[in-house]
Amino acid sequence: MTFKELKQITKQREKRTIEYKEAWSELPGNLFETVCAFLNRDGGVIVLGAHDDGSISEGVNPRAIDQMCKNIANVSNNSEILKPSFLLQPEIVDVEDNRQVIVIQVPASSQAHRFKNKFYDRSVDGDFELRTDAEISALYLRKSSGYTENTIYPYLRFEDLSAESIELAKRLMANLRPKHPWLDLSDLEMFKQANLYRRDVASNQEGLTLAALMLFGKQEVIQSTLPYYRIDAVIKLENIDRYDDRLEVFGNIIDGYRDLMDFMGKHLPDPFYMEGDQRVSLRDKILREIIANMLVHREYLNPAPTLIELNRNGLIAKNANRPLKSGVVTLSNYERHPKNPHIANFFVQIGRAEHLGTGIRNLYKYVPIYTGKQPEIEDEDMYIVRTALPIVMPVTWNHTENHTENHTENHTENHTENHAGLSRIQREILLRLKANPSYSRQELASMIEKASLGGVISALKRLQELGIIRRVGPDKGGHWEILSKDI
Repeated sequence: MTFKELKQITKQREKRTIEYKEAWSELPGNLFETVCAFLNRDGGVIVLGAHDDGSISEGVNPRAIDQMCKNIANVSNNSEILKPSFLLQPEIVDVEDNRQVIVIQVPASSQAHRFKNKFYDRSVDGDFELRTDAEISALYLRKSSGYTENTIYPYLRFEDLSAESIELAKRLMANLRPKHPWLDLSDLEMFKQANLYRRDVASNQEGLTLAALMLFGKQEVIQSTLPYYRIDAVIKLENIDRYDDRLEVFGNIIDGYRDLMDFMGKHLPDPFYMEGDQRVSLRDKILREIIANMLVHREYLNPAPTLIELNRNGLIAKNANRPLKSGVVTLSNYERHPKNPHIANFFVQIGRAEHLGTGIRNLYKYVPIYTGKQPEIEDEDMYIVRTALPIVMPVTWNHTENHTENHTENHTENHTENHAGLSRIQREILLRLKANPSYSRQELASMIEKASLGGVISALKRLQELGIIRRVGPDKGGHWEILSKDI
């Protein structure tokens, strides 16, 4: 999480999905009551080192912050304290005046959790304990009816899973976090910690779950269990009546992610792009979010096949879905709500997905840079993501704050004249205004990395002085017009 994203959160008061806690040198005693409540309700964000109103005067003691993060990971992974466990990865965020806070993003879980054998739920007034049998039964009923990834297959055995896929997941986990607490566990214990092996207290069934099957199952076992399951990846750029190239995925999603990334990647350009002092693959950033979203949030008991298609209009991905609410998904209205929380959390642990909600932000950040247009995302019975096709290769530039108004050594030969002399912020403004001329100054500032509102206002003024853009209509209700046809 960036400081800019944190500021957007701390502008809001505490509510059902936001909690602030002071924590200078140790974890608050009621921290995991809130974690448990978030898991049992809609998820949420906890900021440690902030006052109840969201203000940050001290933050967290730098000498204690690493140990506090370790304690959060250890307690969340300890099924004797938080049952069932749900491994959390706290983030350290730098704020102003060399202060730091800890941010914990807690997703809604597909299971009912208890902390020290007590169940907690969340309301607008905070955390509260569930004390009666009726309240606890209602929690179990709500969880069991909402998430099919918890479906237990009592006759599914570890020999039905791919040992190679499990080993690959462990290598990815070790590369990301060499001391990951799951690495020293047996496969059974790891699956229990990841909630891929569970016992249903209502039916007394025990065993591997649908989530375990889809993450690691052998192809023949998945096909015998879910015979309709298929992911279709199709390229239709020349032969639009049939296809130019095609990949069908019938196996588990650990292997499927790798195969889909390789297949789609070979058909899309990968322009040179710098973010700070590091090269970033815009193509891989976008594909990663779309493909991970397809695999993590699919409703696997729905027989509709998953489709990802590259055609002359762009890239479209369609996924069987159980929508939280119907409609277009934007940065202002999206909600952090995984359709398969345990599959999503496992993808986070192996580095194939980031914390909940990051994917949407990344799509809205990188797609306009890659294509010049905004993505279109719809949350319906079929979850649909559309992006334009970069028919004209994106301009090569160096994405740094010290990019000057004049040409520098970082400009390459294919840096075209229509961007000559423009700063990084000015160029990104043009790309976003090309995608949506109605963006306000505040919206542009929130979308462009390391851009302040004052910097955006200055950049817009300079673009107007150069005759590249002009304002049409009032500040509210008007829009920007790009005057140069070469942009």
